[in-house]
Formats: sequence, structure tokens, C-alpha cells
Amino acid sequence: MSTTTTTITTTATATSTATVVPARQVLPAEERYAAELAFLAAHDDGPRPPGWALTPRAVVTFVCGSGGEPLKLSEPPANLPERLVIAPKFVGERALVERCVVTLAGERGLLLVGEPGTAKSMLSELLSAAVSGTSALTVQGTAGTTEDAFRYGWNYALLLAQGPTREALVDSPVLSAMRTGRVARVEEITRCLPEVQDALVSILSDRRVSVPELSGTDEGQVAAAQGFTVVATANLRDRGVSEMSAALKRRFNFETVQPIADADAETALVRGQATAAVQRAGAAFGVDDAVLDVLVTVFRDLRTGRSAEGWDVDRPGTVMSTAEAVQVATSLGVATAYLPAGDTLDLVPGHLLGVVRKDDPADHARLLGYWDGPVRRRAEDGSAMWRRLWDLRENLR
Repeated sequence: MSTTTTTITTTATATSTATVVPARQVLPAEERYAAELAFLAAHDDGPRPPGWALTPRAVVTFVCGSGGEPLKLSEPPANLPERLVIAPKFVGERALVERCVVTLAGERGLLLVGEPGTAKSMLSELLSAAVSGTSALTVQGTAGTTEDAFRYGWNYALLLAQGPTREALVDSPVLSAMRTGRVARVEEITRCLPEVQDALVSILSDRRVSVPELSGTDEGQVAAAQGFTVVATANLRDRGVSEMSAALKRRFNFETVQPIADADAETALVRGQATAAVQRAGAAFGVDDAVLDVLVTVFRDLRTGRSAEGWDVDRPGTVMSTAEAVQVATSLGVATAYLPAGDTLDLVPGHLLGVVRKDDPADHARLLGYWDGPVRRRAEDGSAMWRRLWDLRENLR
């Protein structure tokens, strides 16, 4: 009896103390698309720049997709399919992606600029994952970012115990990229102070970092391996940004990422990303396509200051980005799944009000003006969806 009791107690204890590793919300691009990256590496055996995981042509295909056509391997390895359709991951001009790839192949810095929410960070991540096999060598620019984030720091416990040694040196993501010949990412570079930004000037010019504390040793100067370069992003419209110096600007090729031009493409993107987000929340995406069409139309009208019919719209000060539209669509999907109550369209005005109130209180009046303009006109033209939306105007008070 005592033996049995002991066994049961031990088992119960082991079960109660077992560690459960939660699933990650979002995987990095190199893990999320690992199968596509491996397939493209086997499919295109053409010339590659030094240090690149894929050919430049394969990088463009990875980002823009294969146009719905399956690519074929003549002799596929055991772990890869014979055919695979590469899905598009960035909605934008293929020529833009090609210019970005050419810039990186020339080992020149690439700066992606544009309105907030235009997928600059996503494009940066995709390019880094395809070129280097990792998107993790990233610096997030803030007003508190120091030069250590671009150069190096110290493990102070080891520094006190051993003095300045290689073991005590802590590589920054940029220095790690230099050592391994990979792409380093700098997010929101213009949020860094100018003197911090300028730490990149010598790195992008001389392609080396001096470590004075280790002078006289092999580690006194770190030279960049072939393949190293930097992809940075900047939301130049945001408040609190620091102007880049002329010297730093000259070391980057600037590429502007525009909002999505095609309404159908934007709607498809919003639907796809919102569906994935709701599924991560443990539910199915149940928002009707007609509601998504209305939502995207409102965002596009307010973003551009002009409706599809050609009516003028008073643009709000806040950025009505595709990323914001995805967040609203996700909220609608979660509400529909977990708090169902009537028509999903009834929730749209409240969420829109939450978006436009972020910056300027006067944007509330602009949203009401939009309701009194395009929404009312479409309702009068007989559209049932827009008539219902017009009836919900009181929800904006």
C-alpha cells in the first residue's frame, strides 16, 4: 500500500510541475516561410552575391510570389515537394522590391521611408530573412537608443573580473551582422538622436568597427564580412523624429513605400491578416466580405481625401493606414466570435472613432463630416450597407 501511495504522489508532483511552453503569437519570417525559403534555395542555383542564402531573383520571388504558378524541382530532395506555389507577402510594386534587392546586392545601405502602416518593417523583415536566413539582427530606434546598439557594449561582470577581453565584449546586432556577413535591420532610425545615428556613418563607409579597449589584439578592429549591409526604416511623418545628417543620407539608397493603390488588393490583404490574427486568438474569422469592403472603402476615402466617386473628403490628421484597417477588422472578427450581438456593421463606427481620435480632437468633426458627405450620398443612392451605416451616425457622438 505504501509503495502505491508513493508512486501516485510522485506522478502527481511531476505532472503539476511540468513546464508548458506556450505557442508563439507570431513567428519570424525565416521560420514562418521556412519551407518556401528551402524550396527557392534548391530551385534557383544561379549566381548569388557573397553570403546570400538565395539568388537575387529568388529573393524577389519570395517577396512578390510566383504569380500563382507552381515552381518545379527536377530532382527534389526528400524533405521538399516537387512543386510549390510561392505566395505573395508584400503588396506593392515589383519594381520597388527589385530595386531594394539590387541595393542590397551592391552592399549599400537601404532606407525604406513612407507613411506609417505601409509595411516597411514587414518588407525589411522579408528581405533580411531571404538574403541572410535571419531577420533577428535588429535595432529598434528610440530616443533612448545609444551608440552601443550599433557598435558594442560590455558584460560588466566579466569586464571587472577579466578586464577588456573578447569574452567580455557584447556585440550589437549590427556588429554581429558585420562579423557574419548578414543584413542588419534598424527600425525607426529617425527616432534615434542624430549623434547616435551618425555612428552608422563610419560603419557604412569604412565597413569596420574599432574597439580601442582591445587595440593590439585581433579583436581591436572588426571588419565587415562580405554580404553585410543595413536595411533601415523611417516614418518621416511621425512627431519626434530627428533629421538625418547629409553624410548618413548619402550612405543609403532611399525607397518610398506607398500605400496600396488597388482597393481589391488592400481588401484581400486586410482579410488575410485579420483572419490569421483571429485564428491566433482561437476563433474562426466570421466577418462578412461586404462589411470588409465598406471598412476598407472608408479607410481609403479618409486616407486619400477623395472618394472613389470623386467627392472631396476632409482628411483626418491621423494616418488611416492599412495596418489600422487590419486592426479594426481583427477587432470585428474577435467580437463576432466571442461577443456576438447583432450586425457586425453596427460595431464599425465605434472602432473608426477610436482610430481617428488618436492625434487631433478635431478629427472627430472630420469623421462626422465624412458621414454627412459620402456615407449619406451612398445611402441615398440605394445601397443597403451604406444606408445602415448612415443610420448608425448617432454612434459617433
